[in-house]
Amino acid sequence: MSRSTTARALRGVLGPRHAGHTMTAEHLGALSLPVGDDGVVIGDDAEGRPQIVGFHRSTPYEVLLIGGLWTAQVLALRAAGTGARVAVETGRPQEWTRLAQAAGAGLECITLHDVGRVPPMGATVGSPVVVVRDCGMRPPRGRVVSSPWQSVLTLLPYLSPVAPRLLRDSTMVGIQRVSPQEAGQIGRILGLTKGESDALPTLADGVTLWCSGRERHWVLTSGTDAETGLMGVARRMD
Repeated sequence: MSRSTTARALRGVLGPRHAGHTMTAEHLGALSLPVGDDGVVIGDDAEGRPQIVGFHRSTPYEVLLIGGLWTAQVLALRAAGTGARVAVETGRPQEWTRLAQAAGAGLECITLHDVGRVPPMGATVGSPVVVVRDCGMRPPRGRVVSSPWQSVLTLLPYLSPVAPRLLRDSTMVGIQRVSPQEAGQIGRILGLTKGESDALPTLADGVTLWCSGRERHWVLTSGTDAETGLMGVARRMD
């Protein structure tokens, strides 16, 4: 068999040949691609439209949630449902054990690790990772950081001395109900409007203001029947 014949066999059967697709410059505005339609459903907006966050990215992705454990656990469970391996770094494993055991039908898709003990996860495009850091008010700098195909979600129950740094460094920030004083500080750091800052102390359980750059989205996260059976109804306080 000649070299050219061997190369063709490795490529497979050649299909029909077509001329390349072209369009004029004035028609480019009509060309669109679906962006952001895959990922983790974080809830619904005010019009009832699902809001989706793609945690699986080829670039580092840092998410900060100032809110309750319930919302963080829903996000972790849904991330595992998209095929991610979820590593939970926590000082309160008793709060995560039932969730980890229930996820994945016996497979270890959610694993629990002591604070500072998350091993290298070896994230790849085919095996993405989400690290959830539930390390209290002063989470130490993580040994495992965000990287391609490995996102990090840090949970803060309330504002703390490390919060300003995390607010500035995170790609996306979610804020649930906080005190008026905390709302004012968060608003100054994130550049929220007065109306947005004033609304934060009044938010109902399950409602989160998600911020990414200048984008703002009010999202209501409601548990499915399975999630409610496992974790109860949405709540801000743990």
